[in-house]
Amino acid sequence: MNLLAVFAHPDDELWCVGTLKKHLERGDRVMLVWTTLGEMASQYADKTHEEVREIRQQHGAFVAGEIGCEYRFLDMGDSRMTGGREEALQLARLYSEFQPDSVITWDDFSPHPDHRMTARIAFDALTLTRIPKIINEGLTDILEAHRKAIKFYQYYTQHATFPAVHVEVTGQMETKLKLFSFYRDFYQWPYSSQEFEAEFRRCGQESDVKFAEKFTLRRVYAPAHDFLR
Repeated sequence: MNLLAVFAHPDDELWCVGTLKKHLERGDRVMLVWTTLGEMASQYADKTHEEVREIRQQHGAFVAGEIGCEYRFLDMGDSRMTGGREEALQLARLYSEFQPDSVITWDDFSPHPDHRMTARIAFDALTLTRIPKIINEGLTDILEAHRKAIKFYQYYTQHATFPAVHVEVTGQMETKLKLFSFYRDFYQWPYSSQEFEAEFRRCGQESDVKFAEKFTLRRVYAPAHDFLR
């Protein structure tokens, strides 16, 4: 399968790193996309936009290398996202190119507007990518519409009314913790790896595994299984 993860800023992906890596280990194709460079971080106060872009490309290459996935920056503007049609169209064209079977993104209730806008355009792009006349507006190289149904997963939040999904990531925790430490040192976060790890241990307890990541599947009812599990 093709799995696409769409987030607003570098570090947003930390809550699904294990799932991304686990799919890669199974042989799936995985791409990690950031809709902004996260250029408003205080670490870039004295940097030009081009300098930030260069540093973020280095960060993206490191993170994607640790996971083993492809990556891309879209540069829609940190804290400037609107959730509008042109932003959704950029993602719709990426869907057309990558042909994802599933998408992971932010929840709809995050306090950061870029997070909410990223979730919004990721969802809107599900429809836009299906319509050839829309995704090919103004283009000379014709794109193929992506008409296959795409499963839409979002970070879990207690406010969501959609079914919860757990993915065991016990075997991928080393990578998660390494990337957490990378971002913690860069951003100078005041909390520890143990605090970060505890969140996924709690999700694991909910699903009878050691560590898990938790999402919601954007559909009213959970899919049917052949047998009780």
